[in-house]
Amino acid sequence: MAGGIGSRFWPISRRSKPKQFLDVLGTGKSFIRTTFERFANIIPLENIFVATNTAYRDMVLAEIPELSADRVLCEPVGRNTAPCVAYAAMRIRSINPDARMVVTPSDHFILNEIHFCEVIQQCLDFVGEEDALLTIGLQPTRPEVGYGYIQVNKHKASGKFNKAKTFTEKPNRELAEIFVHSGEYFWNSGIFVWRVSTILSAFEQLQPEIYGPLNSIADHYGKPTEQEQIDLVYPECKGISVDYGIMERYDNVWVRCSDLGWSDVGTWGSMYEYSTKDENGNTFSTNTFTFNTEGCVIRTPEEKVVVLEGLKDYIVVDTDDVLMVCPRSAEKNIKRYIETVNFTKGNKFI
Repeated sequence: MAGGIGSRFWPISRRSKPKQFLDVLGTGKSFIRTTFERFANIIPLENIFVATNTAYRDMVLAEIPELSADRVLCEPVGRNTAPCVAYAAMRIRSINPDARMVVTPSDHFILNEIHFCEVIQQCLDFVGEEDALLTIGLQPTRPEVGYGYIQVNKHKASGKFNKAKTFTEKPNRELAEIFVHSGEYFWNSGIFVWRVSTILSAFEQLQPEIYGPLNSIADHYGKPTEQEQIDLVYPECKGISVDYGIMERYDNVWVRCSDLGWSDVGTWGSMYEYSTKDENGNTFSTNTFTFNTEGCVIRTPEEKVVVLEGLKDYIVVDTDDVLMVCPRSAEKNIKRYIETVNFTKGNKFI
């Protein structure tokens, strides 16, 4: 899935080039490229699909030139993740109705990639035997309020897999601390594994407002008329996440709990956690000079000399047309910054 706009990484992530196409961590590769290479180790190239917005089709092909153009599924409008998943599942069903399917965001960071590939293979084996929906749960390392949590039923287990009990989206700090200390709650990675037939049955049962329009054009999938038909019916689909629309309502959801060194790198704060820092805990570009400055995230153009003094735990991001300076503790306000700029200056800067 590569259709999001990555607004929490504004102002470097823009509608014109969102986070998944950027090298946020300074690895020399974009997130989507890294994700592709990770899965290319276990999934045949012809079986890899990217679902994205029509506007990003050429960016996807530029980042993954190995990919055939007909493997890029283009959404004419954003409708959250549930319609995206249903569309991809129906396209895959047209090729192989018995297929097993992995759904992953394009912009996650995985530190332990070898173990990740092992876990994905275990998950594929599990859904090959079980008519279940499966998600990967991750051992929480802190009471993070920006993630969703899954409570597992430790009395209902099958090897390394547990039955899901409850889902909680972005709890407050107090509740997140209870979750972490309980040992029963895991972060919801947003990585799912299932049989195509199982997920489409779930959509038919639980989200007919999505299943109906997309299934009505079943004869067009994989044919030259597919995009034209998708452009017609996709806007009719209900906009909802696959977590809310399916996972929290389905009666046979399982969790593979693991520790992958994972992060969705969804905020400047999480990027800071995984970035190389100097002796004062600052992470910055080449031509930055800091004095009495600690714990800062500094992202500025490589050709610009930047001098900072007296800052502690700040985010400083400078682009060609936007400069943002705010405390790291205030990054939750970035959405408000965007709304204010958009309202007063238009979407040119968004």
